[in-house]
Amino acid sequence: MSGWEGKWRPAAMAEVDNNEPVPAGFKGIAFAGIGLSCKMIEPASLSSPSDWELIVSELTSWGDVPNPESIEVSSLSEDERGPRAVIRGDCDWLVEFLPWGSDGLIRKRSTSADSTLISPSGGYSWNGTDVAILWKSMEDAVDSRNTISDSMKSGDLNLTKQLLWSCGESLALYHREVKDSRTTPPDPRRWNARLSVMEERLRADLIWRAPHSRDSECMLSLGDVRLSDFLEGKVRIRRPRRADALVPSDCEFPAIRDLASISHDLSRLHHELNSEFDIVELRTSMIQGWMSRAPEKWCSSSVFYTHRGGLAIWEYEQCLLDVLEAVSDQSGAPEPATGLIRYVKKYQMKMFNSRIFATLSMMFGALGAITIIRDVPTSIEGLVIPALFISGSYILLRFYWSLSPRPEIPFNLIS
Repeated sequence: MSGWEGKWRPAAMAEVDNNEPVPAGFKGIAFAGIGLSCKMIEPASLSSPSDWELIVSELTSWGDVPNPESIEVSSLSEDERGPRAVIRGDCDWLVEFLPWGSDGLIRKRSTSADSTLISPSGGYSWNGTDVAILWKSMEDAVDSRNTISDSMKSGDLNLTKQLLWSCGESLALYHREVKDSRTTPPDPRRWNARLSVMEERLRADLIWRAPHSRDSECMLSLGDVRLSDFLEGKVRIRRPRRADALVPSDCEFPAIRDLASISHDLSRLHHELNSEFDIVELRTSMIQGWMSRAPEKWCSSSVFYTHRGGLAIWEYEQCLLDVLEAVSDQSGAPEPATGLIRYVKKYQMKMFNSRIFATLSMMFGALGAITIIRDVPTSIEGLVIPALFISGSYILLRFYWSLSPRPEIPFNLIS
């Protein structure tokens, strides 16, 4: 791993043998321990043009990439998502390696939403998964997270809400643009199975499963979206997070998961700054910004309905992903994720208790139907009792729906 320290590697897990095939110029590594495991590939070395030529020799390129025979390696860097390098050809290129790959859809996202995304110029894939994306050097721009942070520190609530609305709206515009590119039916079985895997690996004393709405279609979701990804009204594609290596997904996801991702990132920022702003008010602005432009089906009341999963279960997933990464580094309890998880049982209990009204609704409806079947009414007077039962059933059902926790209220503020 010449030139890199390996900040993306899980510090608390032991390196073990990985004999799976890898492309030329890379080495395969694996880690295991504390109930977790993951596999990844890394460039073996990148200090000369010949190293770069070897790295790309067995990869499939897409988009705009430099001629491998005319580049120089300028500098190396890294972050928690993998190694990076600046290479020089006809211009400066930033190379971001993806140690645990991706879902193989980065190119599809880039070509399907060029007006709403800040996309890489090109990239390289191997066996259907992305292993590197390339950016033509861009001037540094101020991202929304820094701007929102500054407005929160200065106490400007109105500006903060406007900025959050814009982030939600920008995400919605991306969702609107890719709506017709790729959609598949909801996949609650795999979504719930993935939650189960995370809970088991963390030895969590929680279980949360949901049926999900039929409107929650799988689409070209961005996966992990942070406030820092919003620049000048567009969303920047970022590399997958380490949690995707610890719990690889075998499914696609709905648009509301992207919204949950930035909602949770807002919670991170709010906690980091110890802000006195009302988090519910801030979340409301961002959610409404998204709903103002998102495809109608994907932001329907059915999708947001918490008794069927809603936004809440995807925020729960975000919390679990934060904890997984912290455990893999033994870096301590991540906040606010850990604090939010502590309130999930209370949140679930509130929903469970409200189900008594759903049960009563079913009973009243059944009694109304039985009354009609057993004693077919021969006059208007005979319809009175069945009508009362059926009306009561409807009223109870509407009341049950109204008890569903609102999406803008985080777990720790549920009453």
